[in-house]
Amino acid sequence: MRILAITTPRVEEDDVRLIRGLIRCGIDTLHLRKPDATVDDCRSLLQELTEHERKRIVVHDYPELYDEFSLKGIHLNGKVRCLPEGYTGSRTRSCHTFEEVIRYKDACDYVFLSPIFDSISKVGYKAGFSKEELQEASAQGIIDKKVVALGGVTFDSIPYLKHLGFGGVAMIGALYNAKALEYLTLSGLNSIRFPCP
Repeated sequence: MRILAITTPRVEEDDVRLIRGLIRCGIDTLHLRKPDATVDDCRSLLQELTEHERKRIVVHDYPELYDEFSLKGIHLNGKVRCLPEGYTGSRTRSCHTFEEVIRYKDACDYVFLSPIFDSISKVGYKAGFSKEELQEASAQGIIDKKVVALGGVTFDSIPYLKHLGFGGVAMIGALYNAKALEYLTLSGLNSIRFPCP
């Protein structure tokens, strides 16, 4: 099962250290989602990372950074609706309904389906699906290895999401709220050191 990280919306002082630590400890892909930052803020952040680290990053808000920094890919959403001509990198997309998942997943490496649970990082952002709806989508094959669960995902919920057939999980709040922990186990990975402050 893929374990993905999504950054906080603003550029933070410890972003580079945290991104480095997440990549070092086994995160499959890091989604650089900074809607409250400028393209120059994101550019400055990426300049501090190594080429190896950049190759693990999918960019959300500023697709022009993909070529400039040889990133892993571009994420499609309401703001970024199409890919540049001749694009060959990883393609991912945000989905908020099962219909969107059916429509887009075959054209992507994977899609996010959200919100699965009540959000940890966005106050008042509630789950978009009942337990029964998720089970039915799983039974119908809508949820499969190309669908990544997002929204309120914690390490404790990974076994349940894996049972439903999700191919991965994406986390924001659970990762940023786990800074005090010394060790975390990432779904099938060995015990890893989490970058504590």
